Amino acid sequence: MLITIARGLQELGYHLEVYAFKDGPSHSVWEDIGCPVSLLDSDFKKGFTVDWSNFEGVLINSLEAQKAVTSLMQEPFFSIPVIWIIQEDTLARRLGQYALNGWTNIIFEWRRTFQRADVVVFPDYTLPMMYSKLDTGNFFVIPGSPIDAWSAEKFSAVHAKEEIRINLGFHKEDFVVVVVGSPFLYNTLWWEHTIAMQAIQPLALKFINQYQRTLRLVFLSNNLKGRYGLALQAIASHLNFPDGTVQHYSLDGDVNSIIMSSDLVLYGSLREEQSFPPILIRAMSFEKPIIAPNLTIIEKHIADQKHGFIFPAGNVGMMTKILYSAISHGKLSDLACKIASSGRSHAKNLLASDTVLSYAELLEKLLQFPSESMLPKPILSLPDELKNAWQWHLLLEPKSHENEQVAEGTLERKEQLTGNSSIVFSMEELWNISIFSTNGSENGSVGARDEIPGQVDWDEQKYTEMMEEIERREEEELEERSETLRGTWEDVYRTARRAERAKFEIIERDEGELERTGQPLCVYELYYGPGTWSFLRGGALYRGLSLSAKGRRAGADDMEAADRLRLLNDSYYKDVLCEHGGFLAIANRVDRIHKNPWIGFQSWRATGRKVSLSTEAERVLADAVQSGNNGDAFYFWARMDKDTRSGIAAKRDPHYNDFWSFCDTINAGKCRVVFENAFRQMYNLPSNLTVLPHMPIDGDSWSVLNSWVMSTPSFLEFVMFSRMFVDALDAQHYDKHHGNGTCALGTSKTERKHCYCRLLELLVNVWAYHSARRMIYLDPQTGSMQEQHNLNDRRGQMWVKYFNFTLLKNMDEDLAEEADDDHPDKRWLWPLTGEVHWQGIYEREREERYRMKMEKKRKSKEKLLERLKFGYKQKSLGRYTKPLFNTSGKAESNATDH
Repeated sequence: MLITIARGLQELGYHLEVYAFKDGPSHSVWEDIGCPVSLLDSDFKKGFTVDWSNFEGVLINSLEAQKAVTSLMQEPFFSIPVIWIIQEDTLARRLGQYALNGWTNIIFEWRRTFQRADVVVFPDYTLPMMYSKLDTGNFFVIPGSPIDAWSAEKFSAVHAKEEIRINLGFHKEDFVVVVVGSPFLYNTLWWEHTIAMQAIQPLALKFINQYQRTLRLVFLSNNLKGRYGLALQAIASHLNFPDGTVQHYSLDGDVNSIIMSSDLVLYGSLREEQSFPPILIRAMSFEKPIIAPNLTIIEKHIADQKHGFIFPAGNVGMMTKILYSAISHGKLSDLACKIASSGRSHAKNLLASDTVLSYAELLEKLLQFPSESMLPKPILSLPDELKNAWQWHLLLEPKSHENEQVAEGTLERKEQLTGNSSIVFSMEELWNISIFSTNGSENGSVGARDEIPGQVDWDEQKYTEMMEEIERREEEELEERSETLRGTWEDVYRTARRAERAKFEIIERDEGELERTGQPLCVYELYYGPGTWSFLRGGALYRGLSLSAKGRRAGADDMEAADRLRLLNDSYYKDVLCEHGGFLAIANRVDRIHKNPWIGFQSWRATGRKVSLSTEAERVLADAVQSGNNGDAFYFWARMDKDTRSGIAAKRDPHYNDFWSFCDTINAGKCRVVFENAFRQMYNLPSNLTVLPHMPIDGDSWSVLNSWVMSTPSFLEFVMFSRMFVDALDAQHYDKHHGNGTCALGTSKTERKHCYCRLLELLVNVWAYHSARRMIYLDPQTGSMQEQHNLNDRRGQMWVKYFNFTLLKNMDEDLAEEADDDHPDKRWLWPLTGEVHWQGIYEREREERYRMKMEKKRKSKEKLLERLKFGYKQKSLGRYTKPLFNTSGKAESNATDH
C-alpha cells in the first residue's frame, strides 16, 4: 500500500525519503522508485540522528514504529505533522486486559504516544473501535489495503483446497457455503443468520434428496464464546437442517483456510457499512463467487452479475432464487464460475483509487509548505495507472518476492506472539508486566497488579514523605531551642578548615572547563531540547549551548542561552532569532565564560545533514587557528550550494551560487527587499540610494547552518554589527508580525514563527565578505581547505566604509548613549540584545568607584579617631559556664556572657 501511495505522491511532486529499523527485501523496491532508504538504530534509548525538521511531514507505518513517534514527541520536532498508519490489532486486544488489571500507567503511555500523531489512520472502521481507549480525537479511517488480496494470493500458492477440507472435517463431495458479515456485534445478528438459513434451507434439502450430497453451512463471525454456536445449532435443527451441517467459526481463527475451503460466500449482514467489507475482498481474491445484499457501499463497488450476485436486503425469496442460479447440479454454475473469475481480477485493485486519493487529500490539508517549495500538483491530475491499481508489478519482481510483508506491513492483523519482536511486548517488559503470568491465572489477573504502583500506592508514598518532612522540621526546631555545649579550640579550627575546603570545592572548575583551558578554540554547539541531544558531538573542543528553556543536558558542561541573555526568556524573540540568539547570549559579557582566542559555532542540524566536523577536520581546524597562517580568517564547513532543504540543491544548477537568489528562495522572495530596508534604516541612508551589498557570483560558495569559526575579537565585531541590523529589522516588522502573525519572510506557520531566522543565518556572509575577512571552506570529512571569494579579487567590490570597525564602534556608542538616557515609554530592542557601553558610562563608573573609595577612607579615618578618643573595646569571646552546687552537693550549670 505504501509503495502505491508513494508513487502517486511522487507524481504529484512530493519528495519522499524512507527510514526503516531493519533491512528487508523491499529495500531495492523503494530505491527503484526513487526513494532513498536509511536504516535507524533499533536501540531507541540512544536517540535518532534524523533531523525531522527537514521534512514538512512524517508518515509512519505500523505500530512497531512507536519508537519514531517517541522521538517526534520531543522539542524541536513536536510541531511537525505526523500521520500514523496502524493496521495491527495486537495492542487493541490487550487494552481490555490492561484496564481489567489496573495497569493504567501503560495505557496512559500509549495514549500519550497516540496523542502525538496529528492523524491516526486505520484501514477499516473496526480498529478505531478496538482502540477507543486511546482515542484523543485524532482517529481517521481511509478504507482500502492490498493486504487481503495479497494474503489470499500467498495463501493459495502454498495450500491445497482438498488438504484444507480434510483438516476441517469436510468431505470432498460436500458443497460448502460460508456466511460472513459485519465484524461488529449487534443484537440482530442472530436474525440475519436465521434469514440466511431460511434462504439456504430449500437447497440443503435438495442436495440430500437429489444429489446425495451434503450442503454444509459455515457461519464466520466474531468469537461469541461457544454459546452462539449452540444457538445456531438449535435454529438449524428447527429448520430441519441435518445434524452437523451447520457450524460456527470465529474471525479470530484461520479465516483463510475456511474461505479457501468454501465453494460460495454469502454476505449475510443487512446493516449499512461505511466502507467495503474487507472479508468480501478476501473471498473474491480466493476466486469465490459472492452473494451480497444491495447495500450502498456494495453496489458502489460491485456490479451485479459481473463481480458478484446482489439481492434486495431482507428478501429471502430473492436470496434463494440467486442461490439456485449460482448452483447447478450440486456444483457451481458456469455463471458463478465466470463471476468468481471476474471478481478475483476486480478485487485485486479494489479501493486502490479511493485510498491513494484520500491520502493525497489528507496530506494536502495537513501539510504547510515553506516558501521555497514547489507546491504539489492538483490531485485530479494524477494518472489513472497510478491511482486505479496497486503497484503489483513492483512487488512481484524476483528480488522482492519473498517475505513481502516487511514492505506492506503485517499480512494478518493478528500478529504472531514472537517474544520481544513486537513493541507491545517490549513495552510490557519495560513496565514489568505480563498478560500471561505464570504465577497467576490464565489471563494474568493474579499477582501482576502488585508489580506496578497504582494511584493508592502513589497517595501513600506522598503521605509518607509529607509526614517525614514534618518530623524533620520539628527536630530542627527542637535543636535550635536546646542549649549546646561549645567544643574546644581544636574543634573550632577543624570546622574552619573544613569550611575553607568546601568553599574551594565550590569554585573549583569542572572537567570540561579544564579540558578547554589552554586551547586556542572553543566551538559552541547550538541545540534545542532533548530531541537534539543525539546530534551533539561532544569532546574537549565543544561546549553545548541550549536555546530552549530547561532543555540542557543533565550532567553536561552546557549553558542555557536564556541565562546569559534575559531577552531570550521572551518566547517571541527566542523564536524569531533562533540560533542567532545564541550568538547574542555568548557575546554578552563574553569574558566571563569564553577565554579562548578563537570562537566557533556548530548547529545541531549540521549532524542531521551530515556536514558536522569529523575528527580529522577538527584536528586540521585546530592546527590552522593555532598557527595563524591564514590570519583573521572566517572558516565554515556547511556550503550553500550543497544545502538540501526542501530539495533546493536538486533543483538548482550546482554552478549557480547566487547568494541573493538563494536568500530570496528561502525567504518567500522578499530577502533583498527586507535586507535593503533594514540596512537603510540601520545607517540612516536616503531612500533613493541602492543599498543592497554586492555578493559576487564567482563559482565559490557561502556559509549556511550557522557552522563557522572566527577569532573572538572578530566575533564581537560581527555581533556589534548584527545587533544593530536585528534592531532595524525588528523596528520595521514587529508590529505586523507580533500583532497579527504576518511575516514578510515566510508563508507557512513554521516560517512565520521563526520569521527572521533564515535571513540571519546568512547575515554572517555579508559581514565577512565586506569586512575584508578571508573566507575559507573546510571540508567536514577530509579537512581540506579552500579559500572562497579570494581577498585580492574583492578589491573595489567590498563596502568597507559601512563595515569599518571604527564606524561600527561609534554607532554602537551612540546607541548606548541614547539608551543610557532612559526612554521608559519607547519599545526598543537594541539595549536588550547585549551590553550597553559608551564613554559616559565608563566615566560614571570610574567616578562611582572613586566615590566608594573615598567613602571607605572616610569611615576608616572616623573609626581610627574614635579608638584614639575612647580606646579599644574588646567584644565578647563566648559563653562561660560557672558551676553551682545545690544543697545535695550536685553541680548545676549557670551560663553567663562575658
